[in-house]
Amino acid sequence: METIATILHADLDAFYASVEQLLDPSLRGKPIAVGGGVVLAASYEARAFGVRGGMPGRKARELCPQLIFVGGNFSHYQRLGDAAIKVLDDFTPVVERISIDEAFADVAGCTHLFGSPREIATAIRRRVRAELGLPISIGVARTKHLAKIASQVAKPDGLVVVDPGTELAFLHDLPVSLMWGVGPATKARLAEIGVETIGELARTHSGALTRLLGPAAGEKLAALAWNRDPRKLETRRRAHSAGAQSALGQKPAVAQVIVPTLLHLADRVASRLRAKARPGRTVTVRVRFADLSAVTRSITLDQPISATTMLAEIAGDLVRGVLADHPREKTISLLAISVSHLWESAELQLDLPLGLADEKRRPGSKKGLARFGADRAIDKIRERFGKQAVGYGTVALEAARSVPDEFRELAEKEL
Repeated sequence: METIATILHADLDAFYASVEQLLDPSLRGKPIAVGGGVVLAASYEARAFGVRGGMPGRKARELCPQLIFVGGNFSHYQRLGDAAIKVLDDFTPVVERISIDEAFADVAGCTHLFGSPREIATAIRRRVRAELGLPISIGVARTKHLAKIASQVAKPDGLVVVDPGTELAFLHDLPVSLMWGVGPATKARLAEIGVETIGELARTHSGALTRLLGPAAGEKLAALAWNRDPRKLETRRRAHSAGAQSALGQKPAVAQVIVPTLLHLADRVASRLRAKARPGRTVTVRVRFADLSAVTRSITLDQPISATTMLAEIAGDLVRGVLADHPREKTISLLAISVSHLWESAELQLDLPLGLADEKRRPGSKKGLARFGADRAIDKIRERFGKQAVGYGTVALEAARSVPDEFRELAEKEL
């Protein structure tokens, strides 16, 4: 039996900006950006001027003087994102949601009910437009990676079906930046060895990719370049990590910037770990510099943690280590924290009071237990009175952040 493309990747176009234009028809056809100090999302009209998400608001206005900034209607983003995914659910139970505005669906088992995968994708797009008033692009292919690339090629508001016999011909002419795992830094490294298209990547010797990107990333990208992607859809995916990041624009790499940012990130991550009772052992930080190059550092602890200040301090040590190793870098544009190796339930081992130097960072010590207890008290206050009811002073007293927490929470994967 001939293999057919049955995996759909559906992605709402310029989602946050499209919702704003839906809610306020006077914004339709105009360049708009959600945000303020930092662009959270931009409409296609704004993107035509070079405006992109994560860009400082000042630069965005320089590129597009007529740019209109809007604050963001976060409850509507959640409502409409959920409604769009529900349309996919009406066609197949095999749906893997990967963010608020995109999901995979496998329609192999429902073509006898609703027609070919192309017909199903067309029906989904028609319904999302008619019922929600939003544009959605869909890619259809045999593999998840190729379906996601196809949906990007289909944008804006389009449909691309990649037949099995044309996969490599379709894939190899496309830029490497469309691939999963190829950000600005990896794209720049590949360009240094003359690799700009997926086909050029596919024809590059594996040893060269391994030396350039490391064994894991090199092997993964080489496989994807030949459309080797055995991953199946995970309809009940259990997260193996929790993370948060903050785009800073262009900020000096000094403690006054780093400390409150890391504490705020740690608060967001640790509160989610505590809510699911899933502490983690490995702490990872990512530091992105002004030229968009990034460095990642991690440490694996003896015991899993979920205390906010504990996580912030460990992350701070890792960031300081990165900066010490890169003394020429004086400006940072992004900080991120993630926690992995999560435990389903932690049987906390109590520590004897031995006066160890890292006692306050050991969850089983007296100080560690006190920190966790303070966090749980904060959690309970927030559950009753809202997240803004209480927080850490060094974060609350800093200048108003340009990226609202509601947006961050929508963008971050939940456990």
